Amino acid sequence: MTARDRGRAAGVGALCVLAASVLWGTTGTAATFAPGVGPLAIGAVAMGLGGLLQALIAAPRIRRHAPRLREQRATVLLGAVSVAVYPLAFYSSMHLAGVAVGTVVSIGTAPLASALIERLADGRRLSRRWTSAAALGLTGTLLLCVAEAAHAGAGTGRSSVTGTLAGIALGLVAATTYAVYSWAAHRLITRGIPSRAAMGAVFGVGGLLLLPVLLVTGAPLLADRSAAAVGAYMALVPMFAGYVLFGWGLAHVPASTATTLSLLEPAVAAVLAVLVVGERLPAAGWTGIALVVACLAVLTTPPRTRRPRDRARAGAPGRIPRRADGTAPAADGAAVRAD
Repeated sequence: MTARDRGRAAGVGALCVLAASVLWGTTGTAATFAPGVGPLAIGAVAMGLGGLLQALIAAPRIRRHAPRLREQRATVLLGAVSVAVYPLAFYSSMHLAGVAVGTVVSIGTAPLASALIERLADGRRLSRRWTSAAALGLTGTLLLCVAEAAHAGAGTGRSSVTGTLAGIALGLVAATTYAVYSWAAHRLITRGIPSRAAMGAVFGVGGLLLLPVLLVTGAPLLADRSAAAVGAYMALVPMFAGYVLFGWGLAHVPASTATTLSLLEPAVAAVLAVLVVGERLPAAGWTGIALVVACLAVLTTPPRTRRPRDRARAGAPGRIPRRADGTAPAADGAAVRAD
């Protein structure tokens, strides 16, 4: 694969992750349409049924690659446990701290966790481009989080602040587990397992782990049509379709890049929380969203490459490229002195 082909594939992968992030950004707002359903039930039905559906659709591929999956069973199990813990912490975080804060903390701190995992487990060095983008994104998410927490404290008193802090703590748990299962899925894919088989295995086992939680807490989902519709939407659209797109993205970009691109999710969630739910977002929060958008622009804008005409001019007569020591390469590969 040429450099241009790799760049095109990375661009498609980034677009898949961004599309998944937009779908994920709707989950917090969707959950508000089922106020009688607890966060554990919402998380269990969304990730549990969505994960089982992924495994069902990917069943032929999972069977075909079962020997490789068994060889990587530790990675599969680690990813599956993280898949099971993530939605319980994520939706509980939003329930306690609000849609914007819960989403911002859960997704906004995931790139740091992902980068640390890749550094320790894979020895991967982070590029200057990623570092710059992550700095913008994390600053933006921090601004959004602080703005929302300050608004909660000023509006409803100490109990709200306590709930916000508990929500932030659960958001950090969600961020860590999100980073872990993203890394696990990417590791399986880079070891020769197709993305659909890898995602189906990890999310299928994770869905099985969530079934007991759904059985214990899921009765309100059947109480009325609205709650059932919310549960069906959560499982089919953001979780099933979203994670299919995310799996395609992980086939072409590292987990640290994918988790950074998914910083679009809290921005989408915050805007929907304002427009649909009626939450108020202070000016600092909007500044944070702008920084997140800038972060995505840095990550998704292709690096500038020299055009063929420029490269031809560089090699044309009278435009001999100089080395640092003042020499220029001759046609036979020898160095000639420019002076």
